[in-house]
Amino acid sequence: MRILLAGGGTGGHINPAVAIAGELARIYPGSEFLFAAVPGNMEDTMIPKQGYPVAHIKVAGFYRSLLPWDIAHNIKAAWWLAFSGHRAEEIIKDFKPDIAIGTGGYVSGPIIRKAEQMGIPVFLHEQNAFPGVTTKMLAPLAETVFLAFPEAEARIPDGKHFEVVGNPVRQSFSGISKEEARKKLGLDDHFTIFSVGGSLGATAINRMAADLMQWHAEKGEINHIHGYGKNGRERFPKMLKERGLDLSRYPRIQAHEFIDQMQLYLAAADLVISRAGAITISELEMVGAPSILVPYPYAAENHQYHNGMVLQNAGAALVVQEKDYKKDWLISEVEKFASDPGRVKNFSENAKKLAVSDTCARIGASIKKTLDEKGIH
Repeated sequence: MRILLAGGGTGGHINPAVAIAGELARIYPGSEFLFAAVPGNMEDTMIPKQGYPVAHIKVAGFYRSLLPWDIAHNIKAAWWLAFSGHRAEEIIKDFKPDIAIGTGGYVSGPIIRKAEQMGIPVFLHEQNAFPGVTTKMLAPLAETVFLAFPEAEARIPDGKHFEVVGNPVRQSFSGISKEEARKKLGLDDHFTIFSVGGSLGATAINRMAADLMQWHAEKGEINHIHGYGKNGRERFPKMLKERGLDLSRYPRIQAHEFIDQMQLYLAAADLVISRAGAITISELEMVGAPSILVPYPYAAENHQYHNGMVLQNAGAALVVQEKDYKKDWLISEVEKFASDPGRVKNFSENAKKLAVSDTCARIGASIKKTLDEKGIH
């Protein structure tokens, strides 16, 4: 089996593609894989580290701004777009795939479109509750559109066949208890907050974490671990200083630039404060972590807001947009969680009800069924 995959731009598109490849390698031993990658993009670095080859194709999205540098970017993007179909055809003719799979990002567009035109069965996986432009454009071409959230189906009008399968989540997030996670992290049984804005950090979440620390530091009753990210290296200490906080005085509070073993911190927490990326949502569901979600306001079509609302509507999270944030509201809500173990348990159980632990197996079985019916082995 020769399998061509396209998904890039962010880890949220890349990691599902790699996970699906792993499952198909198990189903079809000896298969050959090739990933399409934009030179210099995240996938161009991440995928070879997983042992898979890449074929380069230049493609980019368009900016709506009329600023000079954005206009220059759009000229370049239009140039790349004009040649992307030809380059996609070159890749496909050279590799001769039996199937093609797209997991989102601009790199998926020309690859999946050209593969379908050349008679190759194509499949899509959409990670978000609000599908991206690429997925909506390609859905009518696909044998199956795999969705992470059932809410996404109503937003893709012309897909041939939908299956709700969840998002692939690393096995390390499965089966870890709160007690086990806290033991490994050296935490006791006090109420525990974990706040994080991603590897780069998020100014809004850093501000929220500093506000909370100012509120609970002197009480000394709350464990709080915060990841401020690369961009918070200088800003976050300034936020603490503005609030008169010296964290060396408070043993229950930790602040780190980078968070390793994310699964332990999520599992250990009574409350998580984070962005609402698709994979983050699935990880919160898997460990059953109550959360306050702060969607990235510049995400395409505000998809993080729609992701977060899936959890809020299920009683597993609270969603607050950056423009609506108020310090008093945050403290009030956190205080409700800290003083009411029943509320924490209820949110946790609601999150776990949404979790899908066998996403890759579902996708692999569905693809195999389709290919068997087509006589492709």
